[in-house]
Amino acid sequence: MLSNRIQTLSESLTIAITTLAQQLKREGKDVIGFSAGEPDFDTPEVIKKAAVEAIEKGYTKYTPVDGIPELKEAICAKLARDNGLHYTTDQVIASNGAKQSLFNLFQATIDPGDEVIIPAPYWVTYPELVKYSGGKPVTLPTDDTTAFKITPEQLRAAITPKTKMLILTTPSNPTGSVYSKSELEALADVLEGTDILVASDEMYEKLVYHGTAFTATASINDHMFERTITINGLSKSVAMTGWRFGYCASAHRDLIKAMKKLQSQSTSNVNSITQHAAIKGLDGSADADIERMRQAFEARCDEAVELFNAIEGLSVVKPEGAFYFFVNHKAVELDSMAFAKKMLEEVGVAVVPGAGFGLDGYFRFSFATDIETIRKGIARIADFTARYR
Repeated sequence: MLSNRIQTLSESLTIAITTLAQQLKREGKDVIGFSAGEPDFDTPEVIKKAAVEAIEKGYTKYTPVDGIPELKEAICAKLARDNGLHYTTDQVIASNGAKQSLFNLFQATIDPGDEVIIPAPYWVTYPELVKYSGGKPVTLPTDDTTAFKITPEQLRAAITPKTKMLILTTPSNPTGSVYSKSELEALADVLEGTDILVASDEMYEKLVYHGTAFTATASINDHMFERTITINGLSKSVAMTGWRFGYCASAHRDLIKAMKKLQSQSTSNVNSITQHAAIKGLDGSADADIERMRQAFEARCDEAVELFNAIEGLSVVKPEGAFYFFVNHKAVELDSMAFAKKMLEEVGVAVVPGAGFGLDGYFRFSFATDIETIRKGIARIADFTARYR
């Protein structure tokens, strides 16, 4: 009954682990979850008030598929103000989260056999959507020695006549790595003279630490602006995960038009209330809330990285952004699925195995929760690791 296409698609491992942890909790087991990529803060009041106002004013009808004009203007203004990127409203589209932005992008650009270069570790959704779109994921493995970032040499060696796209994530989920301007320039040099597209996922751009500067991929030079499709949203920066809002920007109006056409036949517009509320998340009204969250994440990061690196057999590169540690446990166990499953069963700590992100021997630990819970969880991990060895 089921299509071959849908049977090639795997369930998101992060969602699967989170669901299992929730099930164990319901059974009365003492479980601490560090698997979900969701801020523990509430959506800022200014955004919630904008949503209530939208309801009271009756903004509850269908909207244009790609977003109301005021929202698209706010997206363009944000990209110009924060990233030095200048788009017109017909070069941006609002979607139901970044996942839909990516789905629409891949469906609109990838033909069967097209190769898409994906640095590993990667966000679990990338290769699944590429395969679903008929493309072939080409993974480039990285490790701690390069802070999980690909080199120009790796990129150059991976390019073939079939290469259609490179996916970059900065800051990275799951590692927290951030590509510097000079590193992006070096990758841009490799791509110059090709027709290769770049999908740049910049969802965590507001969450950078320790003086790290964020650089938008499309801002590097003119040819990168032309080839880069920027994917962003408000789920992480202003804790709007459940509101389902993402957006996409491209110099190519025909691409945005094609994505809009696909969206018109699938979900149509983003929730009308969310659209009005999102304007406040884009126009600077919530900047003080963003900074408060960023500082809290940074403080947690600083303490937790020391706690992890004090555990014999574990190590972690200090993340420059996002809210994840990608913890190396190769000295203890190479099989990340076995390690994470046993940890959940024995000490009630839920993390995501690195295998789900394309790199075994690691697990992802989210520090998007309060510091006391983080301390308690890492203490359990330390006890488990000592006994595992």
